[in-house]
Amino acid sequence: MGPGFYGPSGIATKECPAMPLDLSDESQYDRLRLKQWARDRARSAGVDRRDLLKLFAAGTAAGSLGLGAAGTAAAATGGATAAAVLPGTVKPLPPELFTLRGTNAETNFAALRGTGPLTPLDRFFVRNHTVTPRLEATDWRLKVWGDALSGGPVEFSYDRLRALPAVERTLFIECAGNGRSFYTTQQGQQVSGTAWTLGAIGVARWRGARLSDVLRRAGVTGAAVDVLPRGLDDEVVTNGVNLGRVRRPLPVSKALDDVILAYEMNGEPLPPDHGGPVRVVVPNWIGISSIKWVGDIEVSAEPLYTPWNTDLYRLFGPGQPPQGSAPLTRQTLKSAFELELGATVPVRRTRLLTGRSWSGAAPVHRVEVSTDGGARWRRARLHDVPHRGSWVRWSLPWTPRTTGPTALLARATDTTGRTQPATAAHNTQGYLFDAVVRHPVTVV
Repeated sequence: MGPGFYGPSGIATKECPAMPLDLSDESQYDRLRLKQWARDRARSAGVDRRDLLKLFAAGTAAGSLGLGAAGTAAAATGGATAAAVLPGTVKPLPPELFTLRGTNAETNFAALRGTGPLTPLDRFFVRNHTVTPRLEATDWRLKVWGDALSGGPVEFSYDRLRALPAVERTLFIECAGNGRSFYTTQQGQQVSGTAWTLGAIGVARWRGARLSDVLRRAGVTGAAVDVLPRGLDDEVVTNGVNLGRVRRPLPVSKALDDVILAYEMNGEPLPPDHGGPVRVVVPNWIGISSIKWVGDIEVSAEPLYTPWNTDLYRLFGPGQPPQGSAPLTRQTLKSAFELELGATVPVRRTRLLTGRSWSGAAPVHRVEVSTDGGARWRRARLHDVPHRGSWVRWSLPWTPRTTGPTALLARATDTTGRTQPATAAHNTQGYLFDAVVRHPVTVV
């Protein structure tokens, strides 16, 4: 790869030699990454590209690598039974709070009713590729290394990281496949992977050091292109191919912008299941970007690829480029009721419907609710000051007048003017579902 092909914000590229790119702008990053991948102009970070292509051609990668459970979403929609357990996690996962899905635990949205704007730690969803490692803060080290540093590797202990200026931000983390099951149950389309409903999201108050402060102290140079955090959980092995530990590159401009190395969550030390002692938190981007149990960060003068930004966490299928979309970055727009799917409600009795809406692009400023399957819509009352990176709670009173099955619908509009559509664009791995969800209830 020749010099000048790809650089940090403010450096021209061959694709656009006269216009510097701000690669914290997701759309520009997406376009450039797609070109790099199509032209084989990114360096592999720890796995042979031929092995990845072989796995993907065999159709195994989407089902078993990035999604945490093999098979189709339709086959897994029921989740685990109440008596099931989830090996490899630390915190309790009672059935009234969670639905177990493969190596993961989905928050039951009804369990969030009345909990406030932050997701309690005992209800925050768990997304694991393998098992939760048990790491002591006193033994933890972060190694920052790579060919785009001015010197050699730099190591940070837990105490050294905490000595840096701290920031606190309220942000959601959401799996890219959140809502995946609705491609099948609402749209009749087969997709692969964990059959999340809408509970693969949580909002927390994160406290930590700016990744930019760590990189500057490590001597990041103007040659830096990609920043690659890597987790300390077990290596991922599938079909005899060792993909290594979970890792996904960030453009250096995003890394220097708003990314946090978090060591506290809702005022407590970061719990093991959520990445403790230290995890990456990437605001508004899909959850795989927020690497848990971070142990080293490579700072590269070349673009990097790993399984998690090439064969996984891109869009494939009808309407997508033949080689797939660019790596996914920003999350999408969703709404959810704090009510069990298939709930029974009494007729002629007023009930306060509650829920939450969120967007990765901009603050949510309007939520509308339909209690008759979409024939009529009413505006819900918002209970939080909307801001990007979090959700808003909302409510609407409802007095059902007739008995029988119906569907509740909620749709959000953010400040960019984008409203949830009636259907989501299909992709074979079931990412970024953003359509209005038809929430079934029965009036009795």
